[in-house]
Order: sequence, then structure tokens, then C-alpha cells
Amino acid sequence: MPEPGSDTFRTPSKIAFWLCAALMAATCLFYYPKWKQANTEATLSWDVSGYYLYLPAALIYHDIRHLNWWEAVDAKYHPGPGMGQAFQHPSGNYVMKYPMGQALQFLPWFAAAHLLAAPLGFPADGFSLPYQAAISWGSLLVALLGLWFARRNLLAFFPERTVAAVLICLVFGTNYLEYTAITGAMTHNWLFTLYSLLIFTTMRFYERPTALRAAAIGLLVGWATLTRPTEIISALIPLLWGIDGRSAFHTRLAFFKEHFRKMALAVLVAGAVIFLQALYWKFASDDWVVYSYQDQGFSWLRPHLSDVLFSARAGWLVYSPMMLFAVAGLFFLRAQLRWVVLIFCLVALYITAAWDIWWYGGSLGQRAMVQAYPLWVFALAAFLEWVRKPGRPWKRWAFTLLACVFIYINLWWTHQAHRGGLFVSEQMTKRYMLKVLGRFEAQRDWLKLLDTKEEFKGAERREVRQVFSEDFENARNGTTDEAAIAGNRSFLLNND
Repeated sequence: MPEPGSDTFRTPSKIAFWLCAALMAATCLFYYPKWKQANTEATLSWDVSGYYLYLPAALIYHDIRHLNWWEAVDAKYHPGPGMGQAFQHPSGNYVMKYPMGQALQFLPWFAAAHLLAAPLGFPADGFSLPYQAAISWGSLLVALLGLWFARRNLLAFFPERTVAAVLICLVFGTNYLEYTAITGAMTHNWLFTLYSLLIFTTMRFYERPTALRAAAIGLLVGWATLTRPTEIISALIPLLWGIDGRSAFHTRLAFFKEHFRKMALAVLVAGAVIFLQALYWKFASDDWVVYSYQDQGFSWLRPHLSDVLFSARAGWLVYSPMMLFAVAGLFFLRAQLRWVVLIFCLVALYITAAWDIWWYGGSLGQRAMVQAYPLWVFALAAFLEWVRKPGRPWKRWAFTLLACVFIYINLWWTHQAHRGGLFVSEQMTKRYMLKVLGRFEAQRDWLKLLDTKEEFKGAERREVRQVFSEDFENARNGTTDEAAIAGNRSFLLNND
């Protein structure tokens, strides 16, 4: 299907896309170039270093089971909590905490950096500047690719101006900016692109079902799952896409029966991709299946829904209030989109809230929601279509005013999470947030409002001696009745 408005560069959605691309590039390259940062602020740090670990282990050090090389790298670059990105299996070998899907996505950028590191005078050790820069720049390009396809997907259902407004709201007004332009090496950015491509491929598969498109769907579902296992829910998109009622459901079942071989091909491709992780587990531990997250897990019966949505610590709608419009837009979705968007978004939200570490480390808002934005933007577009309906201009004025406020809030929080310093990850409280909101400097006393998770144990006792005792029966030396304010006598203090 040709792209709507492809005959001109100056369509509203293309102009919006390039404005968003300019903001993302400026943020990544100039405002906070993460590849230039050191230690745990570097691109390859914390969770990113854990996902990335497969590449230097296998391709540079040729030691993916014992990780004997890691101690020297950790001492030099300090990317995170020691050996927190892998654990020692009962077999005696180390097993990576995270699956390998993200490492496979990093592979082309890693290869380019590895080829250039030594000629440019840098250590070819997997963590020097060329590797940091390659992963950061690659993440930015992947983000732009995902945003472009999200735009293409929206144009299949909504007019140019609505799509343009959605792009501006998404990039300028939500934590999508943070997790693409600054911390884009995290999985959420790359998954956003995989989801955008999956939606694009799914739409074309139902227009003209071919084996190649079926295989592409299987590849994208498998790769998303290999990146984060919970992304197995990506299979809901090709299964539910376009179903708008009971009759459409029966029609879809008939379609699956008619194209059974193509559907089986998609399942086989997805299974083959996911099976790569089982091969690694077998090689590293001699077990086909390993739960590598150890003591971390889900509370399926008691999800942390209110915390995920509204907490000061990491509330999605607190730090990205623009997405309130998307939540409202769920009620305005056209029938063709309603069920796939509603079911997927609610399932994704439930999984996000069920994770016991619901604040997801130092997350600015809920970073685990970002990969679902390719679906949420349809709801946001539906809300904007309702706003743009003629007859009630107050809706446009109200939306414009609120959108501007929400954009300011998002840009302000993004700044405070890095150069501003007022956002303190994992310690935010409601009282502290209300104190600093909109400011660019904070009083030192306000830091007492943060939740440090520490207990006050008291200072060390020094020069402890008894200076007075009272039995409430007899007058004691060192007391007087001359300065009593209440009662009969007062205690005198002197230099002794």
C-alpha cells in the first residue's frame, strides 16, 4: 500500500516527524550525549550492559560461561553492580540475567565499533568510546525508524493533521523522548520499533497474505520475545488485528484455516528465534530452561496498578500526563482498532504492574510502557479526532492549553533527570515532587523529603554522664525556684 501523502515532503505528518527527529537528535548528540558519560551514566551501563554482555563475551573474549574477563572490565569502566548482570548457576558456570534478543539487535553496531576501535586508537575491549558511541547512535537511528513506521501505521486510519499532532504529543510530551534520545539503548526503544514494524507487516499481510509476510511476522514476534520474554504478547497483534465483532472473529478463524500453512510458518519462525535462548542456556548451564531473573518475579494476583499509574516514585501518568489523552481515547477508537488496541494495552499494563520491582529501577515514569506506545498512539489519535470535531471549539482550546502544559512538564522532567538533578531516581515522594515541580533550583532541606529507604540509627554516644536525677520527693542541688516557668522549681545549667 503506498504511503498517504508520499507525493510531497511537506505534508503535516512529515513536517512533524522531522521536527521530532530534530529534537531527538539534538537531545542525543548535544544536550546529553550519553556515550561521553562515565561509569553508570555511560551508554553501556546497568541493564544495557547486561543485555549487551553476550557480544564482548562471545566475540572478543571467547568466554561466555566463566566471564573471567569481566572483573578487569568492571574495574576499568564501572558499568554497574559488579556481577549483577549474570549469576552463577549450580553447574558452576555463569548465566546471563537477560535474554539475547537485544544483543542480536546491537550486533551490527558492535561490529562497526569493533572494526574501528583499534585504528582510531581506542582499546578494542567492548566498552571503550567507539562502542559507547556506536550503540547510542544506532539506538537513535532505530528510534527514528520506529517513529517513521508508527507514522505510516497511523496514516492508514487517521488524517495528516491528526497524525502530525500525535507525533508532537508523543515525542515532546511523553517519556518516549527520554527512552529514545537519551537512554535509547534500553530495550524499550528497540521494542517500540519492532512493534511498529509488526503492525505495519500485519496490515500488509491481511491485505495480501504471502509466505514472506507470514515469516516476517514470526520473525518480529520471536525477536520481541527473545528481547523481553513478556513480549510474547506481541502475538496478540496479528491474531486480533482488524477484528471488530463476532462475525469478524469467525471470519478470522476461517482465514487462519484457509492460510494454515502460512500461519504455521509464522509460528515456526517465531519458535526458531526464541529457541536460540534455549540453546544458549543449554550451552552455559546444561539446562534447556533457566529462570535467570533469580529472586525477581511477578505478583499476578496483586498487581501494583495504582503505583504504576499514579505514584510519585514512577507513576506513568504522573511523569507523562499527556498519555491521559490516550487513556481517554480508548473510548473513541473505531471498531476496527478497538479490540486489538484495548486488549493489548490492558494486558501490557497488567504485566507491567504485576512485576514486583514495579518502579523498574531508576525509571522516569514507567519505562516498561514505552514499547506499547505503537498501540497507544492509535488511542491518542482517536481522542484528537474527537477534539477536532466541529461544533465545540472549546475542546480544541482546552486540549491545546493542556497539551502545552504537559509538554513543558515532560521536557522539564527530562532535564531534571539529567542536567537539572532535581529528579532523584527511586527516591521520589509526593511532598518532594510538589516542592520542586517547575523549579530549577532546590533548597537543601527539601532533600529530607526524599524516600532514601534508610533508617536513622542515631549518632555515636560520646562523653555520656549523669547531670541530674529527680525523685519528685526532695529538692535537689542544682535546682532553684527563681526561674520556674511552670511547677515549683527549675534545673540550673552551668559550665560544669
